[in-house]
Amino acid sequence: MDYGKSGNPKNAKGTPKFDAHSRHGTGAPAAKPGLNADKAAFLARIKAAAAAKKKG
Repeated sequence: MDYGKSGNPKNAKGTPKFDAHSRHGTGAPAAKPGLNADKAAFLARIKAAAAAKKKG
């Protein structure tokens, strides 16, 4: 009897258990088109706050 042929087939050696390329839809969402206007306003507020804090 050939005991090597009995049981479940073995996985191929050298294959990665984790493939990052097959994981679609994970991670941060893409930037929205109208986000830059909000970012500019945010940066202006931050700069004004920093200047006010620096003045005293």
